[in-house]
Amino acid sequence: MPDFLSIIIILVFAFFFMASLAPFEALGWWAGWYDDDIEPKTNEISKSDRNNFVVFLTGIHSVSEDTYARREIRLLDSLKEKLPESQIIEVFPYSASNRELTGERFFAWFWKTALKLKMNRLSLAGLVINLRNIFQVTVSADSRYGPIYNQGMAASIYTGLLENAYITNSKTPITIIGYSGGGQIAVGAAGYLKQIVKAPISVISLGGILASDASLLRLEHMHHLIGKKDRVQRLGYIFFPGRWPIIQYSSWNQAKNKGIVKFVDMGAVDHTGKNGYLDGKAKLPDGRSNFEQTVDIIVEIIKTNTNKNVVEPSKSSSLPQTI
Repeated sequence: MPDFLSIIIILVFAFFFMASLAPFEALGWWAGWYDDDIEPKTNEISKSDRNNFVVFLTGIHSVSEDTYARREIRLLDSLKEKLPESQIIEVFPYSASNRELTGERFFAWFWKTALKLKMNRLSLAGLVINLRNIFQVTVSADSRYGPIYNQGMAASIYTGLLENAYITNSKTPITIIGYSGGGQIAVGAAGYLKQIVKAPISVISLGGILASDASLLRLEHMHHLIGKKDRVQRLGYIFFPGRWPIIQYSSWNQAKNKGIVKFVDMGAVDHTGKNGYLDGKAKLPDGRSNFEQTVDIIVEIIKTNTNKNVVEPSKSSSLPQTI
């Protein structure tokens, strides 16, 4: 049996090995290694039925669009019910080439095994998946590789919009919801997507890990929903200096000063799991569950996007005070 020190050395080596490989997929997409010329499949949705398109980017726990957590699926179902005139789509955000980890990849067998072990409650397998996706978030935030990765994601989102009957240049507003690590990728891709569709684009960050991305300055608004007990979303503030108040001319601070970035206080809510944003059992002082509050706030922001293309809560708004 290997000793403890050997295990630590192996884990450290694996960590840096995964980190070093993180940008390669984005670079491969840029170099044209992957077949992205497939015509999008259009569905039967009437193009006149939808007045807003909502794109959901999952958290770091997923390996494909088919492996969303039950609470995320419930969130999407609730949004579809409360926003019947909006078209809600999902895009896997942790691949610049829009390839699921369990899809046509050289290491697909590894991710299928990791997913199976995770479903059997082996926490280490879940940690490996999370770590891999976190590295993709850092690629999105990186000044060197980020523009490549984010253009790839914008192309993936655009394909998803076309598959759902979006009309380019129609000025139909788009809202991208990014949960956890999906928050940074939503912001990074949104600026490039706007150049393609020429329409108002806003982002809702649900506990997002955010950097100071230049795309912020191209958005209508970016609402950052944060719980007081959410330590995960604070990682963006800690590790990305552009978020620090002292860097006054960073994209983040410019966006804040221009009113693009808005913070929504979710109360004593955690990032995920028990007492997380999507917990349907934890109760708030007003009697709603955390989940109900999250749905209510997202729905109101999206409705305001649709009606005015400007996200400004009214005095009668049910949104919590911004902070």
